[in-house]
Amino acid sequence: MSSRVRIEIPEGSGFGPQHLPYCVFAPAGGEPRVGARLGDCVVDLAVALDDPMFAQPSLNAFMAQGPAIWREVRERLQAAADGEFPAAAVHAVSAVRLQLPVQVGDYVDFYASIDHATNAGRIFRPDSEPLLPNWRHLPVGYHGRAGTVVVSGTEVVRPCGQRRTDSGTPDFGPSQRLDIEAELGFVIGASTPLGDRIGTEEFADHVFGVALVNDWSARDLQAWEAQPLGPFLGKSFATSLSAWVTPLDALREARIPLPEQQPRPLPYLRDRDPWGFDIELRIEWNGQVVSTPPYSRMYWSPAQMLAHMTVNGASTRTGDLFASGTISGPEREQRGSLLELSWGGTEPVDVGTAEHPDKRTFLEDGDEVVITASAPAAHGGRITLGEVRGAITPARD
Repeated sequence: MSSRVRIEIPEGSGFGPQHLPYCVFAPAGGEPRVGARLGDCVVDLAVALDDPMFAQPSLNAFMAQGPAIWREVRERLQAAADGEFPAAAVHAVSAVRLQLPVQVGDYVDFYASIDHATNAGRIFRPDSEPLLPNWRHLPVGYHGRAGTVVVSGTEVVRPCGQRRTDSGTPDFGPSQRLDIEAELGFVIGASTPLGDRIGTEEFADHVFGVALVNDWSARDLQAWEAQPLGPFLGKSFATSLSAWVTPLDALREARIPLPEQQPRPLPYLRDRDPWGFDIELRIEWNGQVVSTPPYSRMYWSPAQMLAHMTVNGASTRTGDLFASGTISGPEREQRGSLLELSWGGTEPVDVGTAEHPDKRTFLEDGDEVVITASAPAAHGGRITLGEVRGAITPARD
């Protein structure tokens, strides 16, 4: 008879049975496979549930099964969490190698925070209305590069490109205004064919879960190239995704009413009960907490973003990722990008100590940024979303 073990949940853990985020991990000497986190352990689902669907190097095969299977697996895991697992299925988080959890098909980035959009408008267009005329009528977004979505912990090479000089003509070199964007990503599970739309009330039928995102941005490259089209090289060099995907059902207690939208959105963007998430983020820059952006302030809901993304009949594929855009609040300490925190580079941020101040405006080589988040859970507790971290390495010749 094979041995079995009980997983003890540390006091205050954000990874209890009410959470159970998914990952792809490789045990020592083993091949990548799907796991779920409980406490400080990863449970190998292929072994624990005796199901070869989880002996895969991505979550895609599982996610493609649809919401009925997602719920069934979650219920089985929650029931098992009160008892014991096969010892062969349990690994310490510290002993495994985490990998990109999904095979990303397409990547879309939105611009859904009214505070971020207002701040950016005031920085770039100080003498004009900060929000452009379309902003309150639709969730503005752009298509990113799926092939450069990387798992948390992957080093980010400083990108090179064209930068506008004082003369108005460009030169070429490493970005000098390298930035972050603290975001929440949404992972598509159940796909839709070309020509179909996903309505706002069908969101949970298609979105498997959420994960923290850092959409690294080269602001100087972006400022020169995005005239008149949108982001290109300034964004496509790297987008970091957490190794942990929180299932949508784990965020039921975090749902809150959406802030009022004026003017009223067009019919395809309306929802009988519009909702957002009460998720609190935290940004650490070289170990110093520099911001705590609130997702609760987002103007456009996740369901509205998905509805707009597909209203023209665009298909979706299992593993597609769309992100909220920078999450910011109305206060200085709630800004989700260094562009806002330093107000376009005019107000340096101190990431040092009282004894050794270290004022920065944008990222320098060797800097590390870690974004974490938490949300309300059942019975008054909180869940902890898996972190997304990355460090900057010098540009390559």
